[in-house]
Amino acid sequence: MIHKFSRAALLISCAAIAFPAAAENSAPQSGEILSPPGPIMDTQGEDILVTGDVLQSSQINSVKTPTPIIDIPQSLTITTDEEILERGITSLGQIVDYTPGVNTSQGEGHRDAIVFRGVRSTADFFIDGVRDDVQYYRGLYNLEQVEILRGPNALLFGRGGTGGVLNRVTKKGALGETFGGGQIAIDTFGEFSIQGDFNLSNSENAAFRLNASYENLNNHRDFYDGERIGINPTARLALGEDTILDLSYEYANHDRFIDRGIVTGDDGRPVQALQDVVFGDPENNFLDLEAHLLRANLQHNFSENWKGVVTAFYGDYDKVYSNFFANDFDPATNQVELDGYIDTTERQNFILSGNLIGEFETGSLGHTLLVGGEFISTSSDQSRFNTRFDTSVDDVAAFGVDPTSNPFPFFGDPRTDRAVFDATRPLDLFGNVGTLADGRTTTNSFSDLNDFTQVEVDVLSLYIQDEIALTDWLNVVIGGRFDSFDIEVLNVPAADLRTRKDEEFSPRGGLIIKPMGNISIYASYSESFLPRSGEQFANINGSNDALAPNTFTNLEAGVKWDFTTGLSLTAAIFEIEQSSPQVDENDAGSFVVVDSNVQGFELQLQGQVMPGWSVSAGYSFLDGEQVDQAGPTGLRPRELPENMFSIWNQVEVTDRFGIGLGLTHQDESFINNGNSAVLPAYTRIDASAYYDVSDNFRVQVNVENLTDTLYFPNSHSTHQASVAAPLNARFAITGRF
Repeated sequence: MIHKFSRAALLISCAAIAFPAAAENSAPQSGEILSPPGPIMDTQGEDILVTGDVLQSSQINSVKTPTPIIDIPQSLTITTDEEILERGITSLGQIVDYTPGVNTSQGEGHRDAIVFRGVRSTADFFIDGVRDDVQYYRGLYNLEQVEILRGPNALLFGRGGTGGVLNRVTKKGALGETFGGGQIAIDTFGEFSIQGDFNLSNSENAAFRLNASYENLNNHRDFYDGERIGINPTARLALGEDTILDLSYEYANHDRFIDRGIVTGDDGRPVQALQDVVFGDPENNFLDLEAHLLRANLQHNFSENWKGVVTAFYGDYDKVYSNFFANDFDPATNQVELDGYIDTTERQNFILSGNLIGEFETGSLGHTLLVGGEFISTSSDQSRFNTRFDTSVDDVAAFGVDPTSNPFPFFGDPRTDRAVFDATRPLDLFGNVGTLADGRTTTNSFSDLNDFTQVEVDVLSLYIQDEIALTDWLNVVIGGRFDSFDIEVLNVPAADLRTRKDEEFSPRGGLIIKPMGNISIYASYSESFLPRSGEQFANINGSNDALAPNTFTNLEAGVKWDFTTGLSLTAAIFEIEQSSPQVDENDAGSFVVVDSNVQGFELQLQGQVMPGWSVSAGYSFLDGEQVDQAGPTGLRPRELPENMFSIWNQVEVTDRFGIGLGLTHQDESFINNGNSAVLPAYTRIDASAYYDVSDNFRVQVNVENLTDTLYFPNSHSTHQASVAAPLNARFAITGRF
């Protein structure tokens, strides 16, 4: 029987730990590092310099206030650019592999998709704190750090953020410095990349920086290839002693083969005999993305204790992805059913936000106040065409697969339904023409329109948060956010216009007890919501017109302990509850609210254990049960591994030579909500080594899957389990001047 957590248990455990400790340490000890409300700040862009002992550098940009991490009442993980470099990380998924409480979903082979504490998301991504909700793979070439916050985060980020958010912090111009650097890398699959970082500044008033990257993609799967280009020029301008303006333009161009993995068998597990089969057409399984992103950030110090930040963002995205995938598999007849479609998205996002941050005192109370607002205007045209086979009235055709080889070139441009292939002989499908299991020739076309919608979304948000220092050892966080979400969806083929407006208030509260300056014990409560149009505004058709948003509540209690300046431990217990309004199965004219929840525990250790040895380790336990109108179902939510563990060790053997060793483990989880398909547990071992040839040049090798284990890291649906890469190595030369 899997243990269950309850809200009462969360509160009791927090109180039992916190209040005795607080009573025994109600007065600060000599030499303690405290976080008082006091004094002054001087900022240079986003790097907060300290005068006195307030407005300390937070390291975490997502929280919008200069709050030390130890005083933030929730779990979070930061991965710096140095860690990305040392560990040879090339994707957000590799960061997630070593982060507690989160795991990856397949994302249909064309997008980043993360499961935050059991909640799958393709839209809870942010760049410099600004929403970045289009579905695509995000590059890392221009990042200062990646921040992953767990638990609902609506107060700071608005809708979504139901299980967590991921924020990318980009590199900015460095005033008064001129430098350059870059990296050339190649791996054993033949993938190679080149990237550069150049900063030019001959004064304290202006700096210009260029980050650029080119990647030629390859991996262990047949037909896979692609290219990714990223160009990001930025400028930082000091408009006065108290004002900084950052300007940025980013161009992203990405094309790649889409691979949606392999089928599962009668036992519900991936069929290992078909591990080398690619269920796709090399000409028609593809992603094409072109994006133009403009960002401006203006920061002004009104006084020593008050600061204003205004951010403007405009993004223009043009994306098309086309894919065939296995929809069903019959081991008895060795027939694989294929389905497919082509999907387009043209989206423009305009976002304007402003924050006022201040520190002040009212009597004996210290305050860090955040007042802000945000306006979002989104225009999105999206369409989908399904496959259509001339041999099948119901758009289903059967094809064959030979597990001893991979002649699985499929038919072409995926825009409508299904075809079935025979797994006893080589699959024959290429360029929209294929041979079925019964020997007939079939031709596919993309003439079956699934949907075409034009969406307009306007969101207006206002929020306020106060971090109150009641005493030296007791802080309170209280705040709330109001969102007005107005959506208009035009179903173009039917000329049917539907609208809905949701207005939601999302509260947040936290209690932080500081028995010592380097220890905090916290409890927090927060809420978030997701409109019924979904993350990508698919539609509000039918009964969705009348349904209120899904709401999420999070209750979390934990301990943060900074052993030393560079080593910290976080332990947290949490519960996320989802309330989903649904049409009553017994009365179509009324609604019921169905509640379900996920509970868990997280443990994270990060920092320098001793000089020359740093570690990043995490463990999470996750539990949950699906609930419907009849109550608990006994079924576990999909993509919810019970146990996940990871550890990365980095050791400086000498002043110039270092090694790294890591391990990541994930328990088995269910691929589907019916719990009939299983993603097996796996353990992967990674390693690295580097040598500094000089102060300016480093050579390194990063090895993934050191034991050459066959495993399946994630999935999208029952017959789409990803096949992970075997033993592989990446070699890189990094320089700086």
